[in-house]
Amino acid sequence: MKLFRLAAVLAVLAGPAYAQMPNLNLLQDGPGKTPEEKAAEAERDKAYKETLKKIPDAKASNDPWGGMRSDPPKQQPAAPKAAATGAPKKTKTGTAAN
Repeated sequence: MKLFRLAAVLAVLAGPAYAQMPNLNLLQDGPGKTPEEKAAEAERDKAYKETLKKIPDAKASNDPWGGMRSDPPKQQPAAPKAAATGAPKKTKTGTAAN
């Protein structure tokens, strides 16, 4: 009976560890394709790409409230920085009362 309990405990503990094992697929792509299958796949790809070329370009978005919004504010041109005249900046002298 103790052996049965030990086996049950080991099985319960091994379950989560077994679930974390990666699923290994040794046949990555399966069996190779025949030349006929490769030709058929190339033909499908060619037809698909031609169909994509026939789709018209997307037009401007359909925004029913677009005319109600105001335009975003235009940025003001940056104020020209004071030209350096070569004069040193004035600094305060004395003590500051806190």
